[in-house]
Amino acid sequence: MRIGLGLDTGGTYTDAVIMDLERGEVLSKAKSMTTYEDLTIGIEGAIDRLDQSLLGSLGVVALSSTLATNSVVEGKGCRVGLICIGGEYDRTLGADYMISVRGGNDIHGDELEPLGVKEAEEFMRSIVGKVEGLAISGYLSVRNPAQEKRLKEMAKAILDVPVVCGYELTSELGFNERTTTCIMNSRLIPIMDELIRSVRKALDERGIRAPLMISRGDGSMMTDAVARERPVETILSGPAASLMGAMHMTGIRDAVVMDMGGTTTDIGILRDGRPSLDREGAIIDGKRTRVMAARVYTSGIGGDSRIVVNPGSVILTPQRVIPLCVAAHRWSEVAEGVRTLTQKLPHHLTRPLSRPELQNFDYEYFHTVKDPSESFVMGEYDRRFLRLAKERPVTLRIATMELGCNTYDIQIQRMEELGLIQRVGITPTDILHVEGSYREFDSTASEIGVRYLASLVDVNVDQFVTIAKRAIRNKLCVELMKALITEDSGEPNLGTTGMDLLMKGITSRLGKDFGCSIILSKPIIGIGAPSGVYMRWVGEALHTDVMISVDSDVGNAVGAVCASISESVKYVIRPMVPRREGAVYEVFSKMGRKWFATLEEAMESCESEAREYVTEAALENNADVVEISVDLDRKPYIYIPGEGRLDEVTMVVTAAGKPRMFRCPSDTWF
Repeated sequence: MRIGLGLDTGGTYTDAVIMDLERGEVLSKAKSMTTYEDLTIGIEGAIDRLDQSLLGSLGVVALSSTLATNSVVEGKGCRVGLICIGGEYDRTLGADYMISVRGGNDIHGDELEPLGVKEAEEFMRSIVGKVEGLAISGYLSVRNPAQEKRLKEMAKAILDVPVVCGYELTSELGFNERTTTCIMNSRLIPIMDELIRSVRKALDERGIRAPLMISRGDGSMMTDAVARERPVETILSGPAASLMGAMHMTGIRDAVVMDMGGTTTDIGILRDGRPSLDREGAIIDGKRTRVMAARVYTSGIGGDSRIVVNPGSVILTPQRVIPLCVAAHRWSEVAEGVRTLTQKLPHHLTRPLSRPELQNFDYEYFHTVKDPSESFVMGEYDRRFLRLAKERPVTLRIATMELGCNTYDIQIQRMEELGLIQRVGITPTDILHVEGSYREFDSTASEIGVRYLASLVDVNVDQFVTIAKRAIRNKLCVELMKALITEDSGEPNLGTTGMDLLMKGITSRLGKDFGCSIILSKPIIGIGAPSGVYMRWVGEALHTDVMISVDSDVGNAVGAVCASISESVKYVIRPMVPRREGAVYEVFSKMGRKWFATLEEAMESCESEAREYVTEAALENNADVVEISVDLDRKPYIYIPGEGRLDEVTMVVTAAGKPRMFRCPSDTWF
């Protein structure tokens, strides 16, 4: 039996699953709160909740992590040096030390000018001991990586730090995007190394000797050794794992996948068993990269999204809070405090609030999640509030009484934005607890909190739940349709008319003279603990089937361990204009430039070289048995009188296979 352990660190929970990989059966699953201060605490917590008798039989471990994505967004990482060759970087992402030296290539891969070796060497020697990584990016290096390779060899002799070149990470054009990717990768290397060391230590302590694989953003996996060198490829690995998990759990190869977590909902598309990829490169924190990753549309709505009110309306905000039912289940102080609200409910709101999301309701407790740095400047009451909320969750009313201050003396919003505290609030998860379709935590606390909000807008509890459900459904439907329209047309801006038609289709609302409906041509697969309820609302509105697996709550972890190893290489074969002596076609790839007399000769040579390269790379990446696929894109390039039409060919050769299992001492396979 081939048994694997899948791990996924999500925005709220860390999931763990042990699977029989031959039968696709989940043998044991568990969850633990994600611990941002140290991800391994949450990982260990999830592993320790699994069936411990199965840990000794594991053949492989796969990890999908939010670490790379979060680190980029939060600006974390090591000190990095950057050498640009023959081009000026637009500084989309800053490097600690940077220089631009002579060199670069033209579109044919010929040197524009000799490499500035002396300037590069002087720069390297000037940053010795000042950086933990070096990025090298050359202008049109994807056409000829020779100059990048030369500086890398020099850097190895001068700097005792990891060195990464642009051509190693991508074969796509785009100097600025490639440089941004290069800097990201260099910054992430020590962060990923620390995570892998910590996870490996946790596995060793539990006697788990299986190889550790890391999920990529395109839905495949790689060894921990490769992930240490190319951590940028793990960006968006969580959403990609959810797509793969959705396919493996349902057997459906063409579908829309909606992964609703606590913080966000990720929307992706499966086409013929593969995630739809962003060919231009993933956008992270507004920065375009050349990271090949699943095209995922993320919306700020999750099970932990805060619900607030204004007269006549229920507002779903993107702010993530601790659901009231979860907080009451976790802390007795919250449970007892919420129950006192039944003694006196507030009067309903009579006038609109300019910023309702800034209100602090009596059931909203605050909990300190991290301490500020010593250099952080903040008021005395703020520091005292943080100490108080660290001992136990408190409301703003309780805090001001104990601290002897006014509400405006405590900068609640600023501390929330800085991630120092987290609020307890009414969320979609609480709505499900009141409705009765999902009850895992303290339903009584949810009912009291919802009754409190309902009284503010002068409706009863049932009416409030109906309004809230409609707001959640409409928001999910709008975000899904925006994603699908963008995928179909490439235009993300619907405009006023487009949004009006969209809302008519979602709500079945008739206008003055007409109505419309929307019918999806693919089923929806829901991922996430309570996703079955939410996704069925969406399926009903958009007239499509909804598929929910019994293990959808750990879908990302399933996707991580069920993925395949994949290694690809890309060749561009193009007619030469003007001609080089004896050659008609030129070839560009990460292996360097080549020239051929005929297109057939070029294609045959490239495929032969590529098959050998990707097979070796996949096997080194712990693949067991690999299968080779060759994708060709042939299109007209130029018409030459007397010769006719000459075509350009883009060839992508891929080796894919399942990971090699850990071999036990008796030489039998698990």
